[in-house]
Amino acid sequence: MADESSWIYDVGIEQFEPDVIERSMAATVIVDFWAPWCQPCRALGPLLEQIVKESGGRVLLAKINVDENQELAGMMRVQSIPTVVAFVEGQPVDHFMGVLPEDQLREWVSRLLPSRAEELVNEALAIEVTEPAKAEQKLREALTLEAQDATKIHLARVLLAQGRDEECSTVIAELDARGFLEPEAQAIRTQLELRVTAEESGGVQAARAAAEANPDDLSLQIHLADALAVDGKYRDAFDILLTVVEKNLGGEHGNTAKKQMVDLFGVLGEASPLVGEYRRKLATLLY
Repeated sequence: MADESSWIYDVGIEQFEPDVIERSMAATVIVDFWAPWCQPCRALGPLLEQIVKESGGRVLLAKINVDENQELAGMMRVQSIPTVVAFVEGQPVDHFMGVLPEDQLREWVSRLLPSRAEELVNEALAIEVTEPAKAEQKLREALTLEAQDATKIHLARVLLAQGRDEECSTVIAELDARGFLEPEAQAIRTQLELRVTAEESGGVQAARAAAEANPDDLSLQIHLADALAVDGKYRDAFDILLTVVEKNLGGEHGNTAKKQMVDLFGVLGEASPLVGEYRRKLATLLY
């Protein structure tokens, strides 16, 4: 936020989606349902505004005049005013009605603010692509404050992006010791395994030469697909793996190729058009 004027603002029904729901994805938004004739509202409003200003933009205040926005008040089931609702990541997470004493009001708002560790993680995520080394520092600092598994996954991803596979592998092994891996952590481990296989095969050029020299050796085809995936050529990798599944359906190499395809689906994520395309092709081949 640039200045105090952007932290406190009036909202109507047309602005509710962008100015409350969407803005709550980046910062807590407190919604104050009030009216000019309401004396408790006039007592509460200045206190809320002062606390929001003191937060430096870490929390925002959206003011809704119920006289001018009866439909919006009805939609939010406001029965009396003042009613105050807090939104975080697009969802209402807490509320109160009436006027709280200042110390209780400050405590209520403080519970909505992100911890220092959470702030560091958010700062790291904002720069992980452009400044991975600085993002790593922020994530490591966050872990000294709160040892969250989600933060460790972010750290592993940043280490992977910097090519520090051994350190990344150590973080993933620590997470795996719990007995499970989240999908994102599993995707990172898959990428680490692919890199090892690609390195063993000598990279795309060497793997392609070996596969072309021995076209009937399906294991070499799988190695080539792994090398291509590490090189970011996912469509080529999928095409090769799909061919191996078709040639050795139900066999050892076919099953390995199928597993590699599924693992790559996890690496790319369900939002990738390639995943949808090749998931359908694999399903057609299998069933």
